[in-house]
Amino acid sequence: MSFRVLGPLHSAMQCHYCGRSAEVTVESDGLRVGLCEDHFRERLSELSESMELEAIQEDLDVDRT
Repeated sequence: MSFRVLGPLHSAMQCHYCGRSAEVTVESDGLRVGLCEDHFRERLSELSESMELEAIQEDLDVDRT
């Protein structure tokens, strides 16, 4: 699973979860959804606690020396 945050919205998109005005757009596999700030932070928190983030970090481990 991969996703990217597209940044602040400049349209009238609504949050995928609660219907409030979306603050950011997130894209995964070509599907874009809007998220309010609260739900964006919740999803980010869930991702940071998941094993998926560990796998991503291992894939991106770069020797900076």
